[in-house]
Amino acid sequence: MGAGSVAVVVPAGIGVPSWDLYELAIPCTVFGKPQPDLADPWYDLRLCGTGHGPADGTGLAVRTPYGLDDIVGADTVVVPSVPDPCVEDGEPLPPDLIEALRRAHDAGARMVSLCTGAFALAEAGLLDGRRATAHWAHTAQLAARYPQVEVDDSVLYVDNGDVLTSAGLTAGLDLCLHLVRRDLGAHVANQLARRMVVPAHRPGGQAQFVDLSVPATDDESLAPVLEWARAHLDEPLTVGDLARRAAMSPRTFHRRLRAATGTTPLQWLLAQRLAKAQSLLESTDLPVEKVGELSGLGTANNLRHHFLKHVGVPPGDYRRAFPRTSAVP
Repeated sequence: MGAGSVAVVVPAGIGVPSWDLYELAIPCTVFGKPQPDLADPWYDLRLCGTGHGPADGTGLAVRTPYGLDDIVGADTVVVPSVPDPCVEDGEPLPPDLIEALRRAHDAGARMVSLCTGAFALAEAGLLDGRRATAHWAHTAQLAARYPQVEVDDSVLYVDNGDVLTSAGLTAGLDLCLHLVRRDLGAHVANQLARRMVVPAHRPGGQAQFVDLSVPATDDESLAPVLEWARAHLDEPLTVGDLARRAAMSPRTFHRRLRAATGTTPLQWLLAQRLAKAQSLLESTDLPVEKVGELSGLGTANNLRHHFLKHVGVPPGDYRRAFPRTSAVP
């Protein structure tokens, strides 16, 4: 859809509790800072709320010239979170917020929730009959309160096209980068992620949490071999090749990578190769056959097969959707 307007909801009359600042900061960072060398125009960010802080004096009061009525004309609406009492104690969400969300959706806005923001979309009826997620600590409450929603507590985010939900904290960043990838392409999303010093792409189906003894990211012992693999995607890599380079048995390498990333080695390799192919299609005029070769996906037919299965469109259609530059990543 290209860059457009993004309305970030600061719910009326309740301000932002200090522990929810992270979720609020994520869309502000991704969509609010212009990146003219990556895409021009960039997103038009609007913080929409009344600016009144919590009654007990905690948290941060956000004052903005935009109110809840201003979300109706936005291309994308993001609800970063809702107050803890609305989640834990069942206190009602502000009716004007719920009505504004319904109006925005009816007007064609893409609706997005981060963490507990899913409770607001569910209350507005926008998740009825849909698969959705939230932070795993709150998914049981979400499912119990809104039985018409298909709650999945095992994923980072769910993309239903016009309605998207994510788990908490850093999963919200994954979803926002996914939106940039959808709107502006893999090359732009990858460059933005690099500037933010975060992984370029964690698939939405990746597990929310893993073995707590291992961090949910590439651990230090795997990082060198994974970086090497990314630089050699055009080669016929196998799990055995990567395991030997990491000085591990294939079984140990499989277990360590699964614990660190939530995916198997073959799934990880396929995701990296698809990302490389997307970047090449966006940023070069290389023939499809050459893109398949450089990304390690093989023949043009094999590239088309994987694109149709995982991206949803053939490589040619994907290339036409994004303007190209002369730079080769």
